[in-house]
Amino acid sequence: MTVGRLLLFMVDAAKVAAACEQVLMDSTTATAELGWTINPPQGWEEVSGYDENMNTIRTYQVCNVFDASQNNWVRTKYIRRRGAQRIHVQMKFSVRDCSSIPNVPGSCKETFNLYYYESDSDTASGSSPAWMENPWVKVDTIAADESFSQVDLGGRIMKINSEVRSFGPVSRNGFYLAFQDYGACMSLIAVRVFYRKCPRVIQNGAVFAETLSGAESTSLVAARGVCVPNGEEVDVPIKLYCNGDGEWMVPIGRCMCRAGFQPVENATACRACPSGFFKAAQGDDRCQQCPLNSRTSSEGATSCVCRSGYYRTDADPQQMPCTTVPSAPRSVISMVNETSLRLEWSPPQEGGGREDVVYNIICKSCGSGRGGCTRCGDNVQFVPRQLGLTDTRVHVSELLAHTQYTFEIQAVNGVSDQSPYSPQYASVNITTNQAAPSAVSIIHQVSRSPTSITLSWSQPDQPNGVILEYELQYYEKNQAEWNASVTTSQTNTAVIRGLRPGSIYVFQVRARTVAGFGRFSGKMYFQTMTEEEYNSSIQEKLPLIIGSAAAGLVFVLAVTVLIIVCRSRRSSDRTDSEYTDKLQQHYTSGRTSPGMKIYIDPFTYEDPNEAVREFAKEIDISCVKIEQVIGAGEFGEVCSGNLRQPGKREILVAIKTLKVGYTERQRRDFLSEASIMGQFDHPNIIHLEGVVTKSSPVMIITEFMENGSLDSFLRQNDGQFTVIQLVGMLRGIAAGVKYLCDMNYVHRDLAARNILVNSNLVCKVSDFGLSRFLEDDTSDPTYTSALGGKIPIRWTAPEAIQYRKFTSSSDCWSYGIVMWEVMSYGERPYWDMSNQDVINAIEQDYRLPPPMDCPSALHQLMLDCWQKERNSRPKFSQIVSTLDKMIRNPGSLKAMTPLSSSVHLPLLDRSTPDFSSFSTVDEWLEAIKMGQYKENFSSEGFASFDMVSQMTMEDILRVGVTLAGHQKKILNSIQLMRAQMNQITSVEV
Repeated sequence: MTVGRLLLFMVDAAKVAAACEQVLMDSTTATAELGWTINPPQGWEEVSGYDENMNTIRTYQVCNVFDASQNNWVRTKYIRRRGAQRIHVQMKFSVRDCSSIPNVPGSCKETFNLYYYESDSDTASGSSPAWMENPWVKVDTIAADESFSQVDLGGRIMKINSEVRSFGPVSRNGFYLAFQDYGACMSLIAVRVFYRKCPRVIQNGAVFAETLSGAESTSLVAARGVCVPNGEEVDVPIKLYCNGDGEWMVPIGRCMCRAGFQPVENATACRACPSGFFKAAQGDDRCQQCPLNSRTSSEGATSCVCRSGYYRTDADPQQMPCTTVPSAPRSVISMVNETSLRLEWSPPQEGGGREDVVYNIICKSCGSGRGGCTRCGDNVQFVPRQLGLTDTRVHVSELLAHTQYTFEIQAVNGVSDQSPYSPQYASVNITTNQAAPSAVSIIHQVSRSPTSITLSWSQPDQPNGVILEYELQYYEKNQAEWNASVTTSQTNTAVIRGLRPGSIYVFQVRARTVAGFGRFSGKMYFQTMTEEEYNSSIQEKLPLIIGSAAAGLVFVLAVTVLIIVCRSRRSSDRTDSEYTDKLQQHYTSGRTSPGMKIYIDPFTYEDPNEAVREFAKEIDISCVKIEQVIGAGEFGEVCSGNLRQPGKREILVAIKTLKVGYTERQRRDFLSEASIMGQFDHPNIIHLEGVVTKSSPVMIITEFMENGSLDSFLRQNDGQFTVIQLVGMLRGIAAGVKYLCDMNYVHRDLAARNILVNSNLVCKVSDFGLSRFLEDDTSDPTYTSALGGKIPIRWTAPEAIQYRKFTSSSDCWSYGIVMWEVMSYGERPYWDMSNQDVINAIEQDYRLPPPMDCPSALHQLMLDCWQKERNSRPKFSQIVSTLDKMIRNPGSLKAMTPLSSSVHLPLLDRSTPDFSSFSTVDEWLEAIKMGQYKENFSSEGFASFDMVSQMTMEDILRVGVTLAGHQKKILNSIQLMRAQMNQITSVEV
């Protein structure tokens, strides 16, 4: 409590001091005889007298000092207590000094006793209650501070004493008082009976009702305060305590005026802020005048509304003036250098009253020959960025040569997205010069022989003119780059002859126009065949050549064998769901077809090292040469290098090393992956070359996959492949997993990050170490704890998450996620949803929608893999067959779907209105508060819901929606529109 409030409290207490006592009886106010009961009759006597102010009063006196053994009682009338728990008695009396009385006996007294007796009603009589201490309760013996003895002209000069006594607790409806004289010469001049209470008071912003004091003199009675109108409690419930003297004390808590109201009248009331003033929050502060460019519409305002054309962001304090959008940037300067551009400008004349002005660059290409300008493609590069520039300069590159461009430099600030108008901008028109072509993005190997390799490549993304020729340089990997050979080609293919058998060559290609050569492509590694490989391939093809004359007979026999094999596979497929736990990876040969190799779990060996010796070849460390570190694994570094074994050619390999200081368990877990890989032999399974266990560091050596993990490779080459190429990758992955299923091995961690890609775009399944994630505590955020283990939630089937039931069917679910990753070029499944959100969404039957430009047949296959009932999911033999049919019939991949009907509305933004409730696109735009773009949509041809539902982000930019917040709102609404359309179509069907 502040000093000011304390002084205020003291003043208020002084004002109500007189009201702290509530009188129950006052003998001085009697206008007739008091009529109290006397015993014995010759004791106390009621007489008229005077008080100290010479006012006539009725008193009782007694002076039988010469009679021995006095016991004189006088009893008041019945006094109702009126809820009081402690009673106070004030007595005014005079006593004659015994020494001033001549010949007074020794029994003379100068004191008397005070008693009380409780009763629920007025039932006392002359003999009841008895005139003795019990049943009467003695309060105290009362002694005079001063007695009188002086006599003047026959009259006595009395000295009046005043004493106050209290008693309690009292609980009956009322009580009697009694005064006992046992030998005094005295006069009972006045008796006042009262109780104390704390009066009604307004303290600390709260009203406290009148409160009676407690039963004891030390009692504190808590009183709960009620905030004054428009006041609110702060922190704790507000209280005051009423003490035995009727005084308020120990304030706890307080009330403050709520937002829109200010304290007045010494903080005893809260008054609404007048018009033009506001108060944003609860407190003792006064109302403030509205800041610049704002106003209030009524009294009691908590904020001031911005005037038309002015705005305030959610982060702006209410005390801040309302601001507006900035004016256009000024003095734009452009400097063109071939197909690059440097733009500089001056800040706008008016920043709208804000300091957070940034700039957006809108690029339009006007050289398409269609009579208008269109948005620049994503290939145009802006440094440092295109949107949200804080500096007044930007560098633009990757423009087309000899092309007209218009650049709009928008000035925006924190309130621009609240304005219904497009940001103001300055524009500049430029024309680029001639430039060399951009780099070739990727090279493919078409075929190879011991002395030649045939390559093809895509045209540069930006040819910047007519490609005159391509220049290809190549050299052996172990040679110096300056010693490279060069050949040219008029087309995007070339046959390089005169190469050495079994050798690895490095290739780079670049394009030339009249402006000169572009940059070389990245280095790609391709290897010629050995003579043994070439002869082997000829022998494999020879039976096909010889047997071509008997093709009809072969076809009939093949169909017959296929029917038998399919029946056998259907029988074995039925057993896939039986194998779930890790120890169940070890099967007997009786469950598979005759001659089929069976996977043996290395963890079933009593000595895991025995499994390593049985399934992995030991390599002498002198044969291994590490060249460079390319990554980090769970147990150590991952390197690339060379392997040259006696009698064999040198090959590129990947090398996993076990870090120093490993434990025996870490060594066992590290080598267990080699024990697993060593059992597999398939073109779509990563090939194990061997292990190094007898030297340090311990190593696992596998074939080298030039393009690394599939997810990273796809992200780096976004949009570079045809659908057939992507389906070919998926077919290879499915074939590898089918092979694993046939061996009765469950992978448990199928994901694009665990698929490796070589230079020929062959995809191979890798990473057979998930068992360690199911046992150890890892910090890898991809793997989330579930039922005591680590599981990659986004890729794992529901039954595997909930019950740890891993089967080939759960691998099928994971493969569906891999399909989605491939078709979305490495996008993260379920985007930024948390793992728990993913689990909940799948439980509610949510499934991933088709990626952009994904054929409907492929998305349907994904949905088949994501069947909730695991036995309803396809077998991998069926998946391989389905993908083969798609590859043989490319027309089946042309049907696209914008958004699968499997997308369920509960996972979309339901705050967006249902489009079916609107008759026009304009009404829909108004409903989502994007009405400012109505003309933009109409002028670009998006006048129907069918057209709008097909819009992409590029279309949204093309109609002039440049603010990120507006883009997101429109895109979310379009996604909901697609889902609603699909649901309507589903219902109609």
